[in-house]
Amino acid sequence: RGQPYAAAVLDLGLPGIDGMAVLASVRRAGITLPVLVLTARDAVPDRIRGLDGGADDYVVKPIDLDELAARLRALVRRAHGQPQELLTVLDVQLDPASRTVTRGGQPVALSTREFDLLQALMLAAGRVLSREQLEQQLYSWGNEVDSNAVEVHIHHLRKKLGPPLIQTVRGVGYGCPKAVAGGC
Repeated sequence: RGQPYAAAVLDLGLPGIDGMAVLASVRRAGITLPVLVLTARDAVPDRIRGLDGGADDYVVKPIDLDELAARLRALVRRAHGQPQELLTVLDVQLDPASRTVTRGGQPVALSTREFDLLQALMLAAGRVLSREQLEQQLYSWGNEVDSNAVEVHIHHLRKKLGPPLIQTVRGVGYGCPKAVAGGC
């Protein structure tokens, strides 16, 4: 009480209490504070239960602290009706609010999954994300994710956006150069 909070991070693995019960109690009390669930529970049904139970975002540990901070800033912006910041890497701009992408000022048509994958990579600009991390961030893909789905969408993104935006670090994962403007 006292000073209002901008957002909350809730770990579902609380000792002696069910984190989902805490979330349900908060929502029943009419508290609209943005809640980011941070947990080791990575099964798709757990993610769905968390989001349907009132979480505004659901992140699986481990997570990079810079990405966690970026997700919290995005939650707070959305909660206050502020426009989301453009993400810019090289000459590629991604607008999360309008879900549009341009390269060199020219629009690039992307599927929903391609857009989500590109957004995850641009939010983590300067770092490498493994295929598993990308699948976890794109939890909405559900059980329909083929073992090579990320690779297929990376291939499509490269064809549409051209080099050198998405880089492969063999045996580790994918990344893109550090964001130069906008972004986090």
